[in-house]
Amino acid sequence: MSVSVLPFEPARAAVATPVPTSARASSRVRVSLARAGAGTQAASLFETGGLRLRFPNAGGACEGVLINTGGGIAGGDRVVIDCEVGPRAEATVTTQSAEKIYRAETTAAEIGVTLRLGARCKFVWLPQETILFDGAKLRRTLDVAMTGDATLTLVESVVFGRIARAERLGDGLLRDRWRIRRNGRLVFAEDVRLEGPIADLLDQAACGGGARGIATLLHIAPKAEARLARLRGLLGKAGSTCGASAYDGLIVARFACADPAVLRADVAMAAQFILRGGLPRVWSC
Repeated sequence: MSVSVLPFEPARAAVATPVPTSARASSRVRVSLARAGAGTQAASLFETGGLRLRFPNAGGACEGVLINTGGGIAGGDRVVIDCEVGPRAEATVTTQSAEKIYRAETTAAEIGVTLRLGARCKFVWLPQETILFDGAKLRRTLDVAMTGDATLTLVESVVFGRIARAERLGDGLLRDRWRIRRNGRLVFAEDVRLEGPIADLLDQAACGGGARGIATLLHIAPKAEARLARLRGLLGKAGSTCGASAYDGLIVARFACADPAVLRADVAMAAQFILRGGLPRVWSC
């Protein structure tokens, strides 16, 4: 009996094949909200791709719910949200559920949000959490142009991994860029970049101290600073590591926590205080 032995050849590492642009999702919502009598309604609405905006609270306050019919966002997908709020209009825009950002082989997913707020309007941007899966790559921008007498309350939360499945994020990317202008003057600018072994970075004391969820609450309004002391008193009861500061008609509160459920409860508590009322119904689903 004879046996032929071929020279050993090590297995070649898999090479990521770029996904064609035509296979990536491109979604956009463009809405204009205007005062109508004693209320606010959508004066115009444009939708394309898998993104939809619905107003389920018929006859009540103007509450828009963004729905991603694709069930999540993958690498190379692009989402654009453009919202204009007219003078004296009052509205809230939220999301149907947490947004899921899936693993990206090469190109990062992109989300761009643009808000334009007219005189004496009141607008609440209150999406539910953005959840980054292991290997996710996300580039997100937020650009706001508002008048000096407009009111904006804004919340953004990011959860790093599916905690219930004990997922620990390895290599990934989060680039988050905010620019907010009031009467044309830049009043808030922020750039966040987490790239590489995200869980390891968040474990560092100077970065996240073991946090698996972070959030920012921003409230811009005439005389906003007057509410800082009461907000700080409220945050003293929070389970997250958090704090708040105020300056020039602006309050900013930061949250970080190892348990995203605790983070969500603390953010909801602070938002309810700022809004002087309840949150959108989808937040309790």
